[in-house]
Amino acid sequence: MKTTSLNQVHRDMNAKMVDFGGWDMPLHYGSQLDEHHSIRKDAGMFDVSHMLAVDIQGEGSRDFLRQLVANNVDKLIQPGKALYTCMLNPEGGVIDDLIIYFLSESWFRMVVNAGTSEKDISWIQAQRNELAPELKITSRRDLSMIAVQGPNARAKVWQVISGSQAATENLKLFQSIMFEQYFIARTGYTGEDGFEITLPEGDAKHLWNSLHAAGVAPAGLGARDTLRLEAGMNLYGQDMDETTNPLESGLSWTVDLKSERNFIGKKELIKTQAKYQLFGLLLLDRGVLRSHQKVSAQQNSERSVGEITSGGFSPTLNSSIALARLSAEVSIGDEVQVLIRDKALRARVVKYPFVRNGKSLI
Repeated sequence: MKTTSLNQVHRDMNAKMVDFGGWDMPLHYGSQLDEHHSIRKDAGMFDVSHMLAVDIQGEGSRDFLRQLVANNVDKLIQPGKALYTCMLNPEGGVIDDLIIYFLSESWFRMVVNAGTSEKDISWIQAQRNELAPELKITSRRDLSMIAVQGPNARAKVWQVISGSQAATENLKLFQSIMFEQYFIARTGYTGEDGFEITLPEGDAKHLWNSLHAAGVAPAGLGARDTLRLEAGMNLYGQDMDETTNPLESGLSWTVDLKSERNFIGKKELIKTQAKYQLFGLLLLDRGVLRSHQKVSAQQNSERSVGEITSGGFSPTLNSSIALARLSAEVSIGDEVQVLIRDKALRARVVKYPFVRNGKSLI
């Protein structure tokens, strides 16, 4: 399996390691529940070095990205600004969801998912060869990434990285800055404030240990998943993939169909009338919602209205919640049935996110 530069650190901290898409990654460090609550109430950190930074450099980088992704990179005016978007195939299916950082007119940085990174690079290079062969595409496996999240996350980073407070305290959400050897972005995948820090892999161990000494709790994949689910954030491979488009995956806000800009997949999206939408579910009976469970109408368990894409127990709400792709006939507030172990259990259709900044939105 592939390993990050922090692999031995995780093992020294007695992490339970698992195979995550071919990467040897920590699931938890003893208590997934404690790690979840640490990030909701204080500060925690994840090793996200399995994700891949991809630098796109050269004149014409912006023009290339105008065609490559569904969101409009012309929104990126201020250096350091970030944009969440999807990269689509010609049929409008989601190849990956990613973040693009604008560093200069000749330098943009994309951060793509670990499980799709090889596919993404092949796709990006193929499009580069056709649309902009002069551009340089660089996979930055020489970099590590640590996400520090929670209400006290920024203060902990300022405590550990000397001088970083003055450089980053005025960063708004989805903004980033280069500070010494650190690329610091005010982004995250938890519904909490914090930073995602990209740095040379040789410096990652020192930063991780310094943050831990300052009281930042290490957290694994388990807490990362419950946090992002509460925050209503999509997970590639579950809530969307190449067989689904952004319009039926709760990501229509990331697609620019208004401008004259043409992008890969736009033609098919314009013709698409989404028959399904992504909704939140709150289980009313006892049980646990999981992906692929079938959802049916309230009074007729034989009439399917969709299925769960992501589900699990919410530690913050002390309830089971889910994201579900349901037919357009369903509305917020409706009661539906979920088939769990041959039993039809009641659930209410709700608007997500479920939790943001430590507070219930349900």
